[in-house]
Amino acid sequence: MASYIQRRKFLATLGGAAAAWPLAAHSQGAPLPIVGYLAQGTPKGSAALVAAVRKGLSQVGLIEGKHFTAEFRSASNDADRLPGLATDLIQRRVAVIVTLGTVGAARAAKAATTQIPIVFTLGTDPVQVSLVTSLNHPGGNVTGISTMNLDLGSKWVELLHELLPAAKRFAVLANIANADSARSLITGTQKAALAGLGARSQALIIHPEVLFRQNREKLAALAIREKLPALYALREFAQAGGLMSYGSSFIEAHRQAGVYAGRILKGEKPGDLPVQRATKFDFVINLKTAKAISIEIPATLLARADEVIE
Repeated sequence: MASYIQRRKFLATLGGAAAAWPLAAHSQGAPLPIVGYLAQGTPKGSAALVAAVRKGLSQVGLIEGKHFTAEFRSASNDADRLPGLATDLIQRRVAVIVTLGTVGAARAAKAATTQIPIVFTLGTDPVQVSLVTSLNHPGGNVTGISTMNLDLGSKWVELLHELLPAAKRFAVLANIANADSARSLITGTQKAALAGLGARSQALIIHPEVLFRQNREKLAALAIREKLPALYALREFAQAGGLMSYGSSFIEAHRQAGVYAGRILKGEKPGDLPVQRATKFDFVINLKTAKAISIEIPATLLARADEVIE
């Protein structure tokens, strides 16, 4: 009788722990689930993004090496390599794919599998680029985070006009090889009467393209050398010497992607996780750069800044 009662207690305990069974099983010696990272950029340029994803995973209780392992695939700025790299991750039997910051990486992953969960990070509306059919109910195997930074063109023009009220012509630096991102940015800026790149341009808007992010110090230095006021989407550009930046945090978006990846590893379905869009946008001014290019920042802009670098 005592043996029967003990067996019933064991079975009841097992049933209560059923939701945690996959991770418990892995801790008993089965292979750990694999988180696959797919990056269009270089390994060095993607390191901070991977660290942010890892932080998000840890915040839901999943530690690399203990609860999961990782596989990283980098296209090293060659977007044509992304489909093959996505296929390679699938062949490694990854449990979830996290794409780092570009529409191209997300599309390559989606085209490669309808079964393995995908968590994207990108800068524009994922419905417009056909990654999901709905933000609130993405369905299927894809969900993620959008910084919405590619949809801020009119706001960037507004800030530059406040900086340079008499300016008539602004330039945009974009990578036309990244067609979706460039189209989104240029459409937004054209609506605000932004002119194209030209020798007589009085200010510059830098597209938050992966290639530019990885070379932000060089771009900032070139703008200073040419004494050209430049506005960027990401805080990291202003910290690297850019004059101004306005946008949401790219690092924070990847942390949120890590949280989603962790929830999926714990059993949630990607199609049930709403796409998150940034709601907080920071305005950063670098006064050191303003002095270097001999431009005075209006008091109205300084008052609106979330951060002033001196």
